[in-house]
Order: sequence, then structure tokens, then C-alpha cells
Amino acid sequence: MSNKVIENLYYTKSDEWLKVEDGIGTIGITDYAQDQLGDIVYLEKVEKGKKLKQDDTLTTIESVKAVSDVKTPVTGEVTEVNIKVIENASIINKEPYVEGWIAKMKIENKDELKNLMSAQEYSEYRKE
Repeated sequence: MSNKVIENLYYTKSDEWLKVEDGIGTIGITDYAQDQLGDIVYLEKVEKGKKLKQDDTLTTIESVKAVSDVKTPVTGEVTEVNIKVIENASIINKEPYVEGWIAKMKIENKDELKNLMSAQEYSEYRKE
């Protein structure tokens, strides 16, 4: 069972990660989430320019085992979409943190980051 957790990222209880750089948040699903899903076969395309609130559904991800929602860790507007994972969703299984990112958002409210977990907190949460 792989459960790689990367430092300096924020995590949600629904297994998304968020990397913050210059007011832009990069969003993906965690190693734990891709491991639980199994072979990922499809990722619904995310619309650029779409405005979402914290915990809204960003997209839907499908694996051979299940269909699951990917939630937005923060409120904001989608500025970029990773077309590579839309075309080949299995990248997320191989590399959920680097090449397997799903979308980037302009973060509207940095205070919402307080609602997210650190790498340490997420690791503890997943052990429970």
C-alpha cells in the first residue's frame, strides 16, 4: 500500500492535495486516493474560468472500481486544466503529485487554507 504524503502541500479529508504558489493553487488527488480507487480510467474535463466554492465538486474521476468526486480545497476560479490527465487519466495512478495534477485555481480567500491539513496532520488522519 502506497501512502506517499508530500510536505508543504495542504490536504483535505476527502483526499485532495493543494499546492499554493503566488496565489495560485494546484489541485490533485492524494496517493492514498489513487490507491483506493485502483486503475483510473477517466477524468471529467474541468472548465477553465469556472468559479467554485470550497468543497464544491471540481470534477469526477472514474476507476474500474468506482466513480468519485474531486472536491475543491479552496474557493476560486479555474485558471488552468491539465489536458494530459484528461486525455490519459492513468497518469494519476503513476504520479498523483507531479504530472497527475488536475487543475489550477486562483485562490480567492487565503483564510480557507486554515480549514485544510498539513502533511503531518493528513498522515495522522489516514492512520486512524
